[in-house]
Amino acid sequence: MTLSTTPTPTRTRRIHRAWWVAAVAFVAILGAAGFRATPGVLITPLHDEFGWSRGTISLAVSINLVLYGLTAPFAAALMDRFGMRRVVSLALLLVAVGSGLTVIMTASWHLLLFWGVFIGLGTGSMALVFAATVTDRWFVRHRGLVTGILTAAGATGQLIFLPVLAWLAEGPGWRVASLTVAGAALAVVPFVWWLLRDHPEEVGTTAFGTEAGAVRTGPAGGNAAARALTVLRSAARTRPFWFLAGGFAICGMSTNGLVGTHFIPAAHDHGMAEPVAAGLLAIIGIFDIAGTVASGWLSDKVNPKLLLGVYYGLRGLSLMLLPGLFAATTEPSMLIFIVFYGLDWVATVPPTVALCRQIYGQDGAVVFGWVFASHQVGAAVAAVGAGLTRDHLGAYDLAWYAAGALCLLAAGMSLAIRHARR
Repeated sequence: MTLSTTPTPTRTRRIHRAWWVAAVAFVAILGAAGFRATPGVLITPLHDEFGWSRGTISLAVSINLVLYGLTAPFAAALMDRFGMRRVVSLALLLVAVGSGLTVIMTASWHLLLFWGVFIGLGTGSMALVFAATVTDRWFVRHRGLVTGILTAAGATGQLIFLPVLAWLAEGPGWRVASLTVAGAALAVVPFVWWLLRDHPEEVGTTAFGTEAGAVRTGPAGGNAAARALTVLRSAARTRPFWFLAGGFAICGMSTNGLVGTHFIPAAHDHGMAEPVAAGLLAIIGIFDIAGTVASGWLSDKVNPKLLLGVYYGLRGLSLMLLPGLFAATTEPSMLIFIVFYGLDWVATVPPTVALCRQIYGQDGAVVFGWVFASHQVGAAVAAVGAGLTRDHLGAYDLAWYAAGALCLLAAGMSLAIRHARR
């Protein structure tokens, strides 16, 4: 008698599509970060070539930062209405156009238009609101962790682009640096259009970690701008919104507006070469990745408002020490500051997103868009204020001390946020 055996089929475990979407989102955010990393690199070259004051150049940075923030809530609503793929692809094209056109500018208003308006609108359309939208749609489990990873994409972009752009600006020239950013943004567009999908159902799956029988709420219809404004009116009636927005405005002042824009020229004032200072900012990017991912993981396990209080408090103390650390060479004390500040740079984002989601539910991404808008308004104020401080006082010291004090205020505001309902 012959016995036949049927081989047992082996099951291969496929990677959930949500992780591929997250990977594409990471690359898109990284591409957008390219031009966001350039203001500090280009301030001195533009001043030397055109004779524009640092206040004038900082005004372009401020317009960029304001639009970067104010675009975010409308972009979140547009992603609900028209889909992430369309919005992000158009945003990357706008970044490329704005960056490319800067090479032909001859007047300061050109800088305000190309660098301020075009780049601000483009990068604002795929800022951290994009990360919040991806995690809301594609993840139920590990939302905090994925938010941290996507937030770290901005730091990764800074890490990759900043030293290269600084070298290009000092060598071949700032125009080559701008064209490099334009090319990088264009290179991301095909990947976004090919791989990014708006909802899991489009590819016959569900969000990662979805429980059996769960039903997804359909995309919001109607006018995207009207929805963004309606959500703002509703959230503005609640106290947590103002604490979150106020704290995040101070976050923007102390990161993008001050350190991100003026650290390189401030270090240059003390005799440090610009590529060296840019390298220090890139190191901030390295530790920012670790700090943000860790913060995302902690946001799934620890009360987010406690995390915000700790982050803002430590940041404020470190900024108050910074004026005494500048020198012509990279001293160990400055390296310690860079590592510490890098860990805390955007660690505030995952707990802020978590609080918006907990308090405002389905509108959480749009609410975070408005909170992020306050972040960029604060960054714009700091960018102009620090530039004017340098023009009139000859040093940045007052700007560092003021930012440190405001961070301590933000810590108190964060801890004052009362019970967040799920």
